[in-house]
Amino acid sequence: MPTYCEFALAEPEGSHHRLYHDTQYGFPLNDDAQLFGRLILEINQAGLSWTTILKKAEGFHRAYDGFEVDRIAAYGEADRARLLADAGIIRNRLKVDAAIENARRIVTLRESFGSFKGWLDAHHPLPKTEWVKLFKQTFRFTGGEIVGEFLMSTGYLPGAHVETCPSFAAVVQHAPPWLARR
Repeated sequence: MPTYCEFALAEPEGSHHRLYHDTQYGFPLNDDAQLFGRLILEINQAGLSWTTILKKAEGFHRAYDGFEVDRIAAYGEADRARLLADAGIIRNRLKVDAAIENARRIVTLRESFGSFKGWLDAHHPLPKTEWVKLFKQTFRFTGGEIVGEFLMSTGYLPGAHVETCPSFAAVVQHAPPWLARR
């Protein structure tokens, strides 16, 4: 089975997978809206292909107000209904409810950690199994695959790129948190 690097690099320039692989996957994120947006995308991928999520990424960004945590935390029933009717995203009640509840939990985490990134940084480094336990205790709809991909895609766990991939060197230049563990 090919690695994601092999798969993505075989895709045409400008394709969803190629763009994501070359410019986002594994690169560290410092902005809470970007981090939370990636978590929303990973949660919505459960049971679906990543291709589907990449094609709908802009729809998610629009529907979830640019992934602004405070705005999503304030969503009520009208927003929930709007999201469930939006064909530009995945219309799954459990996933929509998880996004709203997880935003509320991030707002609470800020009291102790200042930000979602602050919470992640405070717990780094952890092995994947411990990250999964922590996410399950803290958030909704966060199983092992979701947590692993979220952390790898945001630079907290290694493995997004093979070392021979051109994007590996680009990621390393951005000093992802996992690099400090090497």
